[in-house]
Amino acid sequence: MGVRAELKGLPKDLADTVGAHIWAAGQLVDEDPELAFRHAEAARRRAGRLPIVREAAAETAYAAGEYAIALREFRAIRRMNGGDDLLPVIADCERALGRHREALAVLAELDPNTRNVDLRIECLLVEAGIRDDLGQRAEALRLLTAAIGRKIGSHSAQARLRYAYADLLEQEGNVDAAREWFTSAASYDRDSALDISDRLAAIDGVVLPDFTPEDEEDDDEFGDEDDSEDEGDFDDEEDSDDEDDSEDEGDFDDEDDEEELEDEEGETDPIGDPEPARDADQVDGSAEATPVDNAEAADDSLKSEDDTEEDSDR
Repeated sequence: MGVRAELKGLPKDLADTVGAHIWAAGQLVDEDPELAFRHAEAARRRAGRLPIVREAAAETAYAAGEYAIALREFRAIRRMNGGDDLLPVIADCERALGRHREALAVLAELDPNTRNVDLRIECLLVEAGIRDDLGQRAEALRLLTAAIGRKIGSHSAQARLRYAYADLLEQEGNVDAAREWFTSAASYDRDSALDISDRLAAIDGVVLPDFTPEDEEDDDEFGDEDDSEDEGDFDDEEDSDDEDDSEDEGDFDDEDDEEELEDEEGETDPIGDPEPARDADQVDGSAEATPVDNAEAADDSLKSEDDTEEDSDR
């Protein structure tokens, strides 16, 4: 069930506001997880029983480091939906809160007969992290080595196994071996989801340039200046060419007039362009507001909530 389908049960104004907050949370979760979490919380306060709202609250809380809230939300989602898919992230929240024994107990709930290999690998990655936290690095390395040796799971899962193994090796001080395993992980990381290039650069002592949108804008400005200078060099040449062309065009004026008259006599009225195709949701004549249209409303609601909190504090 999609976001729009879940929101249909709400009054239209409320659905627009909640949808805008969810959309904003999804857009901001990578670049500003704390603000994304605030948007998700605003949606949860208005429609906390919707699964899509609980998912947004859980994911943004996890990204923002609000592990207690993320744990509560992930557990609620698991009660609603069932299954074991959330066990790795629930266990990781327990680990982040310093409750390692509880985290291991969560991982033990995984169905031993599950055929979801990637899920089993995710659980193993979390367990390896827990073992390392408990001072059992040798056991963590053993778990990862065994999983890598089986060569099962997706390329992404294998990349993460090798990355985790390389990370532990680097912490052990075995930099050469760590470099080899980071390189091995890169061969499986087809989507470049992991920061392997940064880790390799750090090992090699190479400082990678940090390009920002401001840098790109500066480059565009310099490029525009260069282009304007180049265009200035050709202005005189173009003017002289235009003078020559005007003299040549004068010879053909009469012929062009005759051809235009002939064309007008044979022309028919063009058929009008068809109207733009309308979205299925707009057939009834009332265009539904999209989350993007309501993004400003979401920001305004956050600001009004902040103002209300400040007034109550006073």
